Amino acid sequence: MPKLLHLIVACAENRTIGRERKLPWRIPEDLAYFQAETVGKIIVLGRICFETWPRVTFDGRRPIVITRDRSLARPGVHVAGSLAEALALAETLPGEIMICGGERIYRETLALAPTRALRLHLTSVHAEVAGDTFMPEWRHLAWREVSRRESADANWRYTFFVLDGGGR
Repeated sequence: MPKLLHLIVACAENRTIGRERKLPWRIPEDLAYFQAETVGKIIVLGRICFETWPRVTFDGRRPIVITRDRSLARPGVHVAGSLAEALALAETLPGEIMICGGERIYRETLALAPTRALRLHLTSVHAEVAGDTFMPEWRHLAWREVSRRESADANWRYTFFVLDGGGR
């Protein structure tokens, strides 16, 4: 039986997740949540996300980078040419699989929902934020809310959700 796929993302109400290859906000609580949720896990991510996360291999994280650039492979970093190849590799490794972006990787993973169990760890930033990278629409899928926690800092209001969906 395939492993549950955990998608983890922070996005604005207009689905913005990035601007100029960076997060369009600084929310220390969300960053700490992201770091804690990914410790020791298999991290599936695209090349740009990999290049902008210099500490991806810290704390026992095992990245699988989806790219055609095989030169990114090195000890502790796997490379796959597609999401399907990355997931096949991830299934052979011990531990949970965390899908960490970017936009295309999230889109392809959400498309698996009819047949694959998904868990969405969503930090919903309660604002419209300008950006150039977006979370694909996820709200049309049948999600079941597992948990919700409201929070805020001096600049942002946000909610941490955990949602289960997809095939079983």
